[in-house]
Amino acid sequence: TEADRLLSVKVNIGVGGARDIRPHAMRSQRGLVLTTQELLQVRQTLIAARELSRTIIRLADDYPRLADVAQRIDPCVGVVNAIGQAVEDSGEIKNSASSELARIRRELDVVHNRLQEKLNRILNSAAVSPYLQEVLVTQRAGRYVIPVKSDFKGRVRGVVHDQSASGATVFVEPLATVELNNRWRKLQLDEEDEIRRILADLSNQVGTQADFIAHTIEALAELDLAFAKAKYGYAIDAIEPNLIAADEQGDQLKLLSARHPLLPEKTVVPIDLELDEHIRMLVITGPNTGGKTVSLKTVGLLTAMAQSGLRIPAAEGSSLRIFRQIFADIGDEQSIEQSLSTFSAHMTNIVQILTQCDADSLVIF
Repeated sequence: TEADRLLSVKVNIGVGGARDIRPHAMRSQRGLVLTTQELLQVRQTLIAARELSRTIIRLADDYPRLADVAQRIDPCVGVVNAIGQAVEDSGEIKNSASSELARIRRELDVVHNRLQEKLNRILNSAAVSPYLQEVLVTQRAGRYVIPVKSDFKGRVRGVVHDQSASGATVFVEPLATVELNNRWRKLQLDEEDEIRRILADLSNQVGTQADFIAHTIEALAELDLAFAKAKYGYAIDAIEPNLIAADEQGDQLKLLSARHPLLPEKTVVPIDLELDEHIRMLVITGPNTGGKTVSLKTVGLLTAMAQSGLRIPAAEGSSLRIFRQIFADIGDEQSIEQSLSTFSAHMTNIVQILTQCDADSLVIF
């Protein structure tokens, strides 16, 4: 009910893009390294939880039950900030993730530019350009190379890394760029190592907060369920029934214009059912396809819905007793001649139910 009232004044309130990140937290707690996308999911979920918690707690006087749940949300600010400082929304690691990464990337840019300049000079030199298949720089096996006509591969001093499918072109790494290529490749490996170290550190931070994250997700799920129930009630035009405690006197069941929620609202035939405190049993008879089974299922389902905190598709004034147990054995019409085994199964269920039910049970056959 609080969720329904809150949604009426804050239509877009909800858990946002939150996910169940408990598996991520548990894996990191065991020492496994999370990917950048998994870290971003952790951050986005914790931010969504924090924003929802702040909103609800500010309105605690009006929504005390929701606020009690929101109080269990831990914002894990340190984890959120650490991931935000290190990981771009695209999943790339930021230069600001560490001073060492920033240094490596600066040096990478310098070496890359020098390598490109040197290769371009070679491409445009009179000593090499006549032997090129194309005037361009490409990569093979992580090394920068130039395309040389196969007939002239001996004219360009360097290391052959590959050849074209037709065999007309070989891809040569000029000797003049080998050292720069080596330096560039080494820096790339250094960058990968530093990124792995950063991811391991961030994962460790998530792991140390795993228990708090689990509690946050559980509270978030509880709030999400409350909002889902409220939205579902609105979608099926449901009402909040009056709930009657087991020891209260009065109606046991009072359903007015009750509808089965899975049947189309415009075509479903609603039922009325009223059992006062003196009526313990109701027998419904009638022809096949007369609506007996649907009526039985409607009573059982609406009772279970109400006791699960869901509003029910019925008219105002409907009441439902709180039952400790609900039993049901509902199946298609069967005769002994048609199917002895099916009939026997129903009998077995009924016997088991009769041994377990009591005065606080709803039993539907």
